[in-house]
Amino acid sequence: MKTERRSILKKLFASVAGVAGLGAASKAIADPAPEKEVGDVEMYQDVPLFSGHTKFNNLVFVAGKGAHFEGDITAHTKHVLDELEKELIKAGSSMEKVLKCSVFLHDLNDYKKMNEAYKGRFGSKPPCRTTVAVYGGVPGDSLVEIDCIAYI
Repeated sequence: MKTERRSILKKLFASVAGVAGLGAASKAIADPAPEKEVGDVEMYQDVPLFSGHTKFNNLVFVAGKGAHFEGDITAHTKHVLDELEKELIKAGSSMEKVLKCSVFLHDLNDYKKMNEAYKGRFGSKPPCRTTVAVYGGVPGDSLVEIDCIAYI
């Protein structure tokens, strides 16, 4: 009688777990993650520092691009967007496929001029965006740095 009751309870629990999706969840945990693919690697001495981009499934994550030359915010923004586009093309994507951008400004007073240079670069459906001014400035004396996430 006890064994029969246990058997019924096991079957009941198994069917409830299946309906609740617990079986799918445990299968997802058991499946190995797909291999990530990286673009050109920036080296620091003999140690990899970061990749220009990383692909995972159908997403591409592009590292922040800066402008390391004398110029104003307009010139820096145009240069950074050109570099971002080159990296996206290398990864098999494009500016029209960007889902999210993060913009880091050296000075929030450059926001309006950065927007003017940024406008229209991502097609008719621009990505969502976060823009912040960075305390202490953008690395490498760039007036702006932009990174993004796109699909392939």
